[in-house]
Amino acid sequence: MYFTYGLISKDSKHTYVGSTGDVERRISEHNNGKVKSSKPYRPYEVLLKEEFKSLIEARNKESFYKSTTGRRRLKQIIHQRKQSKEC
Repeated sequence: MYFTYGLISKDSKHTYVGSTGDVERRISEHNNGKVKSSKPYRPYEVLLKEEFKSLIEARNKESFYKSTTGRRRLKQIIHQRKQSKEC
């Protein structure tokens, strides 16, 4: 199985989207500063995690979340999370 995952920085509004075969290992790498592009914004928490049968499908979904429409969808997810935490 492969996954598309989205992370949000706990300290800022920075988001990161990626795809992998091992989500837990990858999130650990992000939070331990082993990923150069996300290192300045750590620590992260999981925003979304979607499962796919192939890496191609996971990468296609990753590309979607990096597009303008996908970024809008991420903002909606963030907004919904904030609302549910307030209740």
